[in-house]
Amino acid sequence: MTTRASSHRLLTEAQEAEIRESREAESRTRRCSVPALEEILYEPIPVLDHGFIRVIDYMGDDAAIVQSARVSYGKGTKQTRGDAGLINYLMRHRHTTPFEMCEIKFHVKLPIFVARQWIRHRTANVNEYSARYSVLDKEFYIPAPEHLAAQSASNRQGRGEILRGDDAARVLDLLRDDAARCYEHYEVMLNERHDGSVIDEGAAGLARELARMNLPLNTYTQWYWKCDLHNLLHFVSLRADPHAQYEIRAYADAILETLKRWVPVTTEAFTNHVMDGVQFSGAALGVVRRLVAGETPAQSDSGLSKREWDELMAALGRTG
Repeated sequence: MTTRASSHRLLTEAQEAEIRESREAESRTRRCSVPALEEILYEPIPVLDHGFIRVIDYMGDDAAIVQSARVSYGKGTKQTRGDAGLINYLMRHRHTTPFEMCEIKFHVKLPIFVARQWIRHRTANVNEYSARYSVLDKEFYIPAPEHLAAQSASNRQGRGEILRGDDAARVLDLLRDDAARCYEHYEVMLNERHDGSVIDEGAAGLARELARMNLPLNTYTQWYWKCDLHNLLHFVSLRADPHAQYEIRAYADAILETLKRWVPVTTEAFTNHVMDGVQFSGAALGVVRRLVAGETPAQSDSGLSKREWDELMAALGRTG
């Protein structure tokens, strides 16, 4: 998946200055650090048209997971299993606690409707930009034409055929016009432009906490999001899945790339056992065993519903 780098500035001048200052500063430490992740520390990674993620801080690495696991498993583990083998064992058998020993903090800029999906993952610490205190930026997510699709006929929460020609152009015009009009009304109600200037010196503006309710869900917001590695992997497993909505999937894919830098051994194990793996129910495993034995089971005698049967056959690369 590719993301669109914006032609607009991703960060304010103040944020860019803060990043330069942070990247120029260095500290001596006895804590573990990961050179590949240090390379991109504080740097924004573009997502969608105006969004980004950037790593602000982190704790731990692959070795920290192994260290934590051996506290509970004992010294004998080290003699029989290398670090990569132990991490794969933990991932394969869903021993999740050692992965909770690592944490990472992101600064994320994202459309509000994506944020409302994202916040469903209630296992992180979040601090969001306050539209009660500050004026929201005049930035809106406008999908690329290839991501404009009709409602799926078979999936109530999915997309169907891509819109073409006049249909796509009409939708894009509506999105741009609605966003511009709503933001203009937002400024009028505030009696304040996004650059801080006053519109009418003699008028009183509406409170920011009220004026914000006029803004559409494609308005961009920002937050700091801190999560332990176990729950971050769960987020990625759901949101980087091909069935996830494209917009949040774009962020999950960007996070997955940072994981490859931060905990490469864990990410490889996660990709192998979770992202590229399949979990079978007891009934589905029974069908697999019958197939291995040379039998020809049917859906009617498998104990699986039609949907479960179709999913199993698709996972096995079979039809019917």
